[in-house]
Amino acid sequence: MENVSGKKVLITGGSSGIGKATAKMLIQHGAIVSITGRDKEKLENVASEINAIPIHLDVSKYNSIAVKVLDAFHSMKGIDVLINNAGIGEFARLEDVKISQFEKIFSTNVFGLTMLTQEVAKFFKTQQHGSIINIGSSAATAGFPSGSVYCASKFALRGLTECWRHELRRENIRVMLINPSEVTTAFNNKKRLERENEPKKLTPDEIAHSIVSAIRMDDRGFIPELNVWATNPF
Repeated sequence: MENVSGKKVLITGGSSGIGKATAKMLIQHGAIVSITGRDKEKLENVASEINAIPIHLDVSKYNSIAVKVLDAFHSMKGIDVLINNAGIGEFARLEDVKISQFEKIFSTNVFGLTMLTQEVAKFFKTQQHGSIINIGSSAATAGFPSGSVYCASKFALRGLTECWRHELRRENIRVMLINPSEVTTAFNNKKRLERENEPKKLTPDEIAHSIVSAIRMDDRGFIPELNVWATNPF
């Protein structure tokens, strides 16, 4: 089992929820962590709180991705792990779905995520090692009413993960997908307020533990896909 101490980790959407919990856990284990976020003030406050490096980035702003990845690389003096955690949701039944919803969600969950991974993969290929962890969802494995837009984005991410795994595996780059079921975070909260802990829902810490465990596996092997469910969510 590998030690995460000294590993350089870039986490998108790291100022709240799963991203923040993962950054905090990795830092406690000695990792060097950069977190990204759209809200500059919140990002800087959280980074100061947990001793992370703030990288102000909205992954849907494609033209800024390359320079921000370079900022993270120079700030940490390298990148060993990318955790694609930033994600947003829109929910509507078929009769109400709008093209604008697909454009908004895919710009973050699929397009921006891909462009950012493309930039980080350049470093991973040069150094011939690296780990990419995509945060999917149980919505990447099964649909539900009103889930057309969100599920489509997460099914797309699952497909991207499969493709990148086949492309990068021979270069000693691991590509993994972690699919949480419902977690008590600020996801889909328009005011971006963290929800209170709900006893039967997962907390960000369960997912953070899963992510850290996946990183710690000796790099001779990896977990292609991990589904994390609440034991009794009802």
